[in-house]
Amino acid sequence: MFLPGSETAKFLEGLKDEQIQPAGIDLTIDKIFEIDEAGEIDYSNENRKVPKGRELKFNGKVHLPPGAYRITYNEVVRMPGDAIGVGLPRSSLMRMGGTVVCGLWDPGYEGRSQGLLVVFNPKGITVHKGARLVQIFLIKGKSSGKYSGSYHGENI
Repeated sequence: MFLPGSETAKFLEGLKDEQIQPAGIDLTIDKIFEIDEAGEIDYSNENRKVPKGRELKFNGKVHLPPGAYRITYNEVVRMPGDAIGVGLPRSSLMRMGGTVVCGLWDPGYEGRSQGLLVVFNPKGITVHKGARLVQIFLIKGKSSGKYSGSYHGENI
């Protein structure tokens, strides 16, 4: 069962009315990081290395040349135990040559999530602090358990 915006809103903190859309909720950008080292991933996460990044400072806005950037959202997500969250880029971002790649929000996850902003536009994209970049929607169903991984409680 799909949960539209007005029903989804109770699972997020710090929302403004204009963030509630008919099919989901807009997430806004708090921080942007340039990724400045290599990452490493394996099957067991024993060798997982999430690369460090250098936070870019907003002066109201920041211009991003083509590339990949780790972003942190303003909103705290508190997933119910019987739903998953799916995030998609807002169409305005795609129309200007960018996208956001999101992981799946597992049942029970709580945190201020991160995503990957990818700028394809050869001229770059200017992003304002607090811009709405992603729309999250929930799909309700039975779950085999709740999230308890290393990102639980991140950035809060």
